[in-house]
Amino acid sequence: MAPRTLAKIERMWTSVYPDEVFHYDFFDTTVARFYENEQRTARLINTAMVIAIFISCMGLFGLAAFTAKRRIKEIGIRKVLGASIANIVLMLNKEFVLLILIAIIIASPFAGCLMNRWLDNFAYTVNITWFTFLLAGTITIVIALATVSHLAIRAATMNPAKSLRTE
Repeated sequence: MAPRTLAKIERMWTSVYPDEVFHYDFFDTTVARFYENEQRTARLINTAMVIAIFISCMGLFGLAAFTAKRRIKEIGIRKVLGASIANIVLMLNKEFVLLILIAIIIASPFAGCLMNRWLDNFAYTVNITWFTFLLAGTITIVIALATVSHLAIRAATMNPAKSLRTE
């Protein structure tokens, strides 16, 4: 159907404008071109986000390893006095979760303001709800807990005699 219609339109075009070249675009491709810049920006932001999350996890892993190594004698003493692995993991995770919660509370208003300002430039706006920030914060805490818990479990399952002997 479309090729026949286009052929008729081209014949009519050449009869009215014989010196002009017939060129056409479909409306959906024209609209898609308007948003190419936003699609490139979204791909760039997504790539930067993945890299930032990876670097953050590596930094968090390094910080957790440093903290576990620095507190290895404390962990050994707690184990000798009867602390369970869960208590030790909870003790090490609590510090990191508190810091992450403070960061989320500080960063969320700024992120919300920037996103609303960016979204105001579009004809059809989308409101960012508190649930978006709650979901992002929850995912951040889960990633941090997974990163820190690995090292905390490893430190908690060490033989306390080895950690206390090296003085």
